[in-house]
Amino acid sequence: MFEGGAKKKYNHIKLYVRRVFIMENCEDIMPEWLSFIKGVVDSEDLPLNISRESLQQNKVLRVIKKNLIKKCIGMFNGLSENEDAYKKFYEAFSKNLKLGIHEDSQNRSNIAKLLRYHSTKCTEDMTSLEDYVSRMDDKQPGIYYVTGESKRSVETSPFLERLKKKGYEVIYMVDPIDEYCVQQLKDFEGKKLISATKEGLKFNDDDDEKKEFEEAKKED
Repeated sequence: MFEGGAKKKYNHIKLYVRRVFIMENCEDIMPEWLSFIKGVVDSEDLPLNISRESLQQNKVLRVIKKNLIKKCIGMFNGLSENEDAYKKFYEAFSKNLKLGIHEDSQNRSNIAKLLRYHSTKCTEDMTSLEDYVSRMDDKQPGIYYVTGESKRSVETSPFLERLKKKGYEVIYMVDPIDEYCVQQLKDFEGKKLISATKEGLKFNDDDDEKKEFEEAKKED
């Protein structure tokens, strides 16, 4: 999915009109981030002689696409109610969801609810952003996260100590696509996403703590 060019994988949706097969790999019926979904679409409203070119301009197809995305997100939400089943799904398709955050601005907030991360308070099981927000202190400025190459490398980051002292939870973002994802997902349910290593992170603390942070930044 991420290689592009000649190796690009098409989707797995077969398009029918009134039970007559029209085409497979209908590129305009499903976004790239949902390319792993398999299925059949049978429309009563498209013309039988529709071509690939005219499909791109067809309003009915845009409505179908919108409904398919909505249906898929609803299906994933239903799956998330079963922790074990969702864990298997997430291991296989988390990159797709994060690509959806990057590409699909209309559905970004709903896709964000499907994301799961390890954090300073959830080292074994993963947490959703909703659960993170529910644990937040009222005075906490936002959702803190740290990026890195692996869970182990970020767990020992000196940047975390200052936030942990305050009791703030920090999310571990250790998938390369997280960097692209977080550029688009600037907030969640009104809470800003704040990098724990961000230049100019605000301090309401004493000078000693600020000095510790500046030293940690130099070491990182």
